[in-house]
Amino acid sequence: QVQLVESGGGLVQAGGSLKLSCAASGRTLSVYAMGWFRQAPGKERDFVAAIDWRGGSTTYAESVKGRFTISRDNNKNAAYLQLNSLKPEDTATYYCARGIGSSTSQLKNAYMDWGQGTQVTVSS
Repeated sequence: QVQLVESGGGLVQAGGSLKLSCAASGRTLSVYAMGWFRQAPGKERDFVAAIDWRGGSTTYAESVKGRFTISRDNNKNAAYLQLNSLKPEDTATYYCARGIGSSTSQLKNAYMDWGQGTQVTVSS
């Protein structure tokens, strides 16, 4: 099992940027895909972005495409999500997750280990 800890969330004005980090311990991430999801109050947890085990393939939700960038550093056993041009509708708790396999997926059930989340709040 992998323990995942997200950080980097905060309060930012619309149009601003944040970089979220996901640090892993307990097991290497290097052979697994990584994903980011988000959940707003009263809503389901939705897919945001995913990256394959090598970092060579990424996929994004349409709502964040062109604004968010997922990356990883297997040497540091970490994954990242750069959030640019933030909008109030991006406000949510953001979670990172370890994939069951090595390829990207938008499905929650393709991920096994989840972090506790980091809050992102975007003011208008």
